[in-house]
Amino acid sequence: MRGYLILKPVAIFLLVLHFALRLSFDQPSILIDLILFNLVGLLAAVIALRAPILTDRKAAFAIGYAQLIWSFGSILSTSNSFFKTQFPSVISELCYALFYPLILFGVIRAFTQRVKIGALELLDTVIVAVGFTSVLTAFLLKPAMLTFTGSAFTVFLSILYPVGDIVILAISLVYLLLNPISKRSFLLCAGLLAFSLSDLLFIWLSINSRYRFGSITDDGWILGLLLISLSLSYSGGEAKFSEKISSYSATLALIASGSLLGVAAFNPGYFPTFILIPGFITIALAFIRMSFALQEANSAGTERALARTDELTGLSNRRNFLTHFNNTKTGFIFLLDLDGFKSVNDSLGHDAGDQLLRQVATRFSRVLPPNALIARLGGDEFGIIANISEQAAVELSHAIQSTLSYPFLISNKEVRIGVSIGIAGFTDQSNASELLQRADEMMYEAKRSQDGMKIWK
Repeated sequence: MRGYLILKPVAIFLLVLHFALRLSFDQPSILIDLILFNLVGLLAAVIALRAPILTDRKAAFAIGYAQLIWSFGSILSTSNSFFKTQFPSVISELCYALFYPLILFGVIRAFTQRVKIGALELLDTVIVAVGFTSVLTAFLLKPAMLTFTGSAFTVFLSILYPVGDIVILAISLVYLLLNPISKRSFLLCAGLLAFSLSDLLFIWLSINSRYRFGSITDDGWILGLLLISLSLSYSGGEAKFSEKISSYSATLALIASGSLLGVAAFNPGYFPTFILIPGFITIALAFIRMSFALQEANSAGTERALARTDELTGLSNRRNFLTHFNNTKTGFIFLLDLDGFKSVNDSLGHDAGDQLLRQVATRFSRVLPPNALIARLGGDEFGIIANISEQAAVELSHAIQSTLSYPFLISNKEVRIGVSIGIAGFTDQSNASELLQRADEMMYEAKRSQDGMKIWK
C-alpha cells in the first residue's frame, strides 16, 4: 500500500515535468517523447492495477491492462520515429485498437462502487464494449474506404479510434448523469474527456496533414490515462439505474449486431469477413447471458416460493398468511389447533408427527372454497382466511372437522385426532390484532369446552 501511495505523486511529477520540458524544448527528444511520455502511461497502468480494494477488481484490471497495452503500442510507435530498426506498424495499431474494448469495460464498471459484480452485469458490459464499438465501426467502414487509402483492415482500424472515442464519451456522459457527483466520477470523466479529445484532435490533424510528432497536444493522452487511474483511488456512489442501463445498453448492442449480420446476409461482400466476427461474438454472448438470466429467474422464483411456503406441508407459511390477512377486509379468519397431536408425536416420534401433519394439510385443503387461503402457522396450528358468509363459515368448520372423522394410517398404525376451531369475522371496526386475538380466544374456548368450534359474534 505504501508503494502505491508513492506511485501517484511520482506519476504526477513526471507528467508535469514532461509538460514543462515539452514547452521548453520544441524538437522531438528520446528523453521527453520516448522515455518520459511512455513512463507516465506505464505508471498510470500500475496505479490502476494496484487500486484499493474498494474498487471492483475487474474494472481495475481492465483499465490497467488497457493502459498497459496502449503504452506498449505507444513505445513501439515512438521508437519507430527515433531508430532505424522499425517495428511493424500493425502491432502498435492493434494495441491501440485493443485499448477501446478494455477501457469501455473498465469504465462501465468503475462508475459504480462495486467490489463484486454478477455474471449478468459482467456479460452486459462485455456485450456493450464489443457490440457498440465494432458495429459503429462496421457501418462507417464502407464510406470511409472512399476517403482513406489502404486495405480494408487498415481503414477499419482508422475508423475504430474515433468511434471508440465517441462511444467512451457517450457512456461517460450517461453514467455521469446517473451517478452522484464525487471525486471518482469527476476524475474519471475528466480523464476520458482529455484522452478522447486529444485522440480526436490527433486524427483531425493527421487527416489534414497538420500533425507534428512531439507536440504539446500529445500530453492530453497521458493526462487522460493518469486521471482515469487516479479516479480508482476514491469511493464512488452507487448508480441508481446502473443495472438497468447496462441491461438496456446490452439489448441495443445485440440489436445493432443483428442488424449488422442482417445487412451482411442480404448484401454478401458488403462487409469484409473479419468485421462480422464481433457481431457473432456479441450474439453468442447474448445467448449465454439469456441462459444466466433464466437460471437467476428460476432461482429467484424458487426462493420467493420458499419464502411463502411451509417446507413440511407445502401450505402457505405464517408470514404469507399474515400478509394476506393484513390485506383482507371481509370474510372470516379460522384458527385451528389439532387435538391429540402431542401424544402421537411423543409416542410414535417426530417423523410420524410430520407424516400426520402432511396428511392433515391434504385433508383440510380438499374442503376449502376456491378463494380460501390455508397456512400452517407453526407446530400443529393452522390458519384459514375465507371470504364467505357466516353460514358458510359454520358449514366450512363442520366440513373441516369431518375430514378428521376417520383415522390416519401412520407407521402402519391407525391414529385418530380432532381439531378445535376458533372463528372471527372481519368488521369495519376491528383491526388486525383484535381479530387475531378473538379467533385465538375462540379456539381455546372450543378446546376447553370440547365443542370443536366457536365463532365470535
